[in-house]
Amino acid sequence: MPSDNNESKDEKLTPAENQVKGFSQQFAMAMELPFIIVAAVIVGGLAGYFLDRWLHTTPVLMLVFGGLGFVAGLRDVLSRAKKGSDGGKVA
Repeated sequence: MPSDNNESKDEKLTPAENQVKGFSQQFAMAMELPFIIVAAVIVGGLAGYFLDRWLHTTPVLMLVFGGLGFVAGLRDVLSRAKKGSDGGKVA
């Protein structure tokens, strides 16, 4: 079974291939990031909604957990964008 060593493959790429690879990685990240925020808000809102129904409260928990989901999604998007701009290097 061949090794998935990406470093040896990167050494053989031409500058044009490197540019295409960089563009495709940025495009993939740009397509993924909006779904992260939306999914976090939906998960948080649904958790709050079901807690509101279980506790027989007003939709306060839905708003609180939806807001927390938005903050968590935004934090995740910013950390992924930082990793993407650093070339995947973790400082």
